[in-house]
Order: sequence, then structure tokens, then C-alpha cells
Amino acid sequence: MTASPLLHGPILPTLLRLAVPNVFAMLAATAVGIGETLYVGLLGKTELAAMALVFPLVMLMQMFSAGAMGGGVSSAISRAVGAGNAERARALAVHALLIGVTAGVGLTLLVWATGASIYRLLGGSGEVLRQAILYGAWVFGAVPAIWLFNTMISLVRGSGEMRVPSAAILIVSLVQIAIGAVLGLGLLGFPRLAMPGVALGQVISYWLAAGVLWWFVRSGRTRVQLALRGVELQWPLFQDILRVGALACLSPLLTVGTVLVVTSLVAAHGNDALAGYGIGARLEFLLVPIAFGVGVAAVPMVGMAIGAGNVARARRVAWTAGGVSAALLGSIGVVVVLFPDAWAGWFTRDAAVLEHARTYLRWAGPGFPLLGLGLTLYFAAQGAGNVKAPVAAAFFRFLFVVLVGGAVAATASLATLFAIVGGAMAIYGVLTALGIRWTTWGPRAAAPLAPAGVSRPS
Repeated sequence: MTASPLLHGPILPTLLRLAVPNVFAMLAATAVGIGETLYVGLLGKTELAAMALVFPLVMLMQMFSAGAMGGGVSSAISRAVGAGNAERARALAVHALLIGVTAGVGLTLLVWATGASIYRLLGGSGEVLRQAILYGAWVFGAVPAIWLFNTMISLVRGSGEMRVPSAAILIVSLVQIAIGAVLGLGLLGFPRLAMPGVALGQVISYWLAAGVLWWFVRSGRTRVQLALRGVELQWPLFQDILRVGALACLSPLLTVGTVLVVTSLVAAHGNDALAGYGIGARLEFLLVPIAFGVGVAAVPMVGMAIGAGNVARARRVAWTAGGVSAALLGSIGVVVVLFPDAWAGWFTRDAAVLEHARTYLRWAGPGFPLLGLGLTLYFAAQGAGNVKAPVAAAFFRFLFVVLVGGAVAATASLATLFAIVGGAMAIYGVLTALGIRWTTWGPRAAAPLAPAGVSRPS
């Protein structure tokens, strides 16, 4: 098993070669959310509001399976590849698959049982609540496939292959939005299924994609092959994935919590302010995939270097990736601070809403480079197998918004609230960078694998 291009190649060119297809794929996936919002809006305001209630839970499933646990999978695989331990990498692939299937089925059953209460807690009532329950019941049928799909993508990424995962994400995004539009709106002679039809776009596309990826990883075309026979289940291998992935799951929870707190603070200033914030925050959601794309490219490079015992290279990869994200997001931040209408003007002509969006971009924009730095270092830390620092930074970002925002909410202007948002981004980036700087990285001694058919005590 050779990993020389990622272990010994020039860092920046190798990183960019891996990152570019990821960034485009992530942007395509984000565009699906925008596209779905557009055609759900054609169904009516009730359906749009219902989708808004369910959307955070669906996004959490993607963030958990792709970014958090998926990072744990890629990290463990890449460290085994870097150490030249092909047997361990193959065994980890089986353990990762079991984690993904168990998590996907378990979370689906949990949301099916508690979804109505969650949507009600988020403010749903009447017909909006009924539509949210209906849509959620259908769309969560895709979640086991989403976990399976993202787990297999993480296996392939962990070996250093980025083109196949990126192509898979791009294709599933296009298929999802096409099927959802056809079935939801009743196009091409199909019945108009409304919200269940929109949900079926996700269900059908992800189950088909999971099936195709299953065939691909079982076909022997990947560096790390998925061989279900001859692998003894062992707790240390589950632990190798979970000690990174399970802790990393706290980060998206804290991110969503931060957004919910900011939304509630801004909502107190009226609908115009909330609409303006929504326009500005939509740009932030488009920036995250850029940092994500660079970050997931860094995971196997860092992980293989750690597995090979080259900690100095792993750190150089991390800082290079963080610098690339900071430069990309910082460039966008400069543009929207100086020319906020270049973004906000696409979404509204209402003078009041436009002015609020401008205010958000001017105050939050300076935080974009540090947000990019922090998000990408979070993935690099996954590659190193130690995510304590970025998770702690996400917690302090959340705490800053809750405490400072809550303390000044009654008297603060919108500019002050938006400055708090930008300050929270800066805190996250700085604390993550300091945490990475002070965190000790190094290869962990891998527990020996038990031979097939021999039980190993947990």
C-alpha cells in the first residue's frame, strides 16, 4: 500500500489538487438546499415554514455523518495507510460501516419517535406542524442511506482519493433536486405529491447512491477494500474511530445552537431585521463548504503523516490548509464589507431589509477569515486524531454568543449584535489555532489485530 504522493509530495500543490474537487462538490450540495427552498416556495408559505422546521435536523445528519463521524473514519483509515498497515485499514473499514449503519438506523427511529415534539418546540403549530411531521416522516427515511453513503465516502477519502467522493456528491445532489422537483411539483406528468415528493427526492437519490458506492468499494477499485469476511470485530478499532468522530459530533451541535441563539436575538428586532440577517447568514452557509472542502483534503494528508510518524509534516499540512481557507474566506469577507450589495442585492430590493443585510455583512465579514481558519483546522485535528481543541473553541464561541448577546440583547443595536457574531467567529478561529499550537500530536500505538475467528476481550 503506497501513500507517497500524500506523504512526500509538495504540500500546497497536493492539498489544492485534493481540495478543488471537494469544494465544487460541497458547493453543489449547498446549492441543492437553495434549489429545494425555491421550489418548495412554489408549494406555499406553509410548506416553506414546515421545511424550515425539519431542515436543521436533516443538516445535523449530514454534519454528523460527513464532517464529524466521517472525519473520524477518514482519520483512522489514513493513519493506518500512513503506517503501511493495510490489514488494519481493511478492518477499520468494516467497523466504520457498522458504526454508520447503526447510527443511521438509530437516529432515524429516534426522530420518527420524537420529531413532532421537536418541531413543536421549534415553534411549529397548526398546519405548519402537520406538514413538518409529514415531511419529516418521509425525509428521515433517507437518513440510514445518508450515513451509509457518507461513511463509504469517508473510507475512500481516508485513502487519499477525492475525485470519486466529489463526483458522487455532485451526482447525488443533481439527482436529488431533479427527483424532488418532479415529484413535489408534479412535473413531466407525475402526480403532485407536494412535501412527500420533495422528501422522496432525497430518499431515492441517497439510497441509489449508497447502492452504487457499496458496489464500488466492494469491487476492489479502492486503495482500502471493504472485505466483510475474515474481520474479527474488536473494540479498539471501534474506539479508534469513535474517539475522534463521537467527540467531533459536538461541534455541529454547538454550531447549530449558535445559529439558533443569534436568530432568536435578531428576531426581537422585527421581521425586516430577521430577513436581513437571513440574507447575510446565507452567505456564511455558502462559505462553510469552502472551508469543508479544504479541510477534508487535509484529513488524509495529516493522518498519513501522523501514521508514518512525521508529525512536523502533519503540522505543516494543517497550517497550510488553514491558511488557504483563511485567504479564500477572507477575500470574500473583504468584498462584502466594501460592497455588501454585491451579495445582498441579489435577494431583495426592500430598503429596510437591504440595510440590515448590509449591516450584518459589514460587521460579520471581518470574522470570515478566522472562521475559515478554525473550520479547516478542525478537520486537520481530526486527521491527527485529537479534536479536543476545536471542539472546545466551538463551545466558547457558543458561550460568547449566549452570554454577551444575552446580556446586551435588551438594549443593543443590530450593529452590536452583528459585531458579536463577527467577534464569535474570530474567537473560534483564534482559540482553535492556539489549541492546535499547544496540542501534542503524535502517532498512537495501534493495538494488534486479533486473527480472524479469535475472540478478543473488549
